[in-house]
Amino acid sequence: MSEMIALTPLLIGVVLHHRMWYALPLVVAVSLVYAATRHELFAPILEHAIRFGGWLVGFLVVFYFLILGLSTWL
Repeated sequence: MSEMIALTPLLIGVVLHHRMWYALPLVVAVSLVYAATRHELFAPILEHAIRFGGWLVGFLVVFYFLILGLSTWL
């Protein structure tokens, strides 16, 4: 248990300073702009942006782990 307490600040630091967090504003902006090109009203824009953002984050996570796996394999 004490090992987990000692690792907690380290894990929080890794999560807070990971470079993938820089993708969050980009995902939000791309999702909103893409949804706004498809709809005119705010409610459908927001719904489409949330769906598209989920797809985009899923794609980025899969691609990230694919590249991570390839880099460790090579």
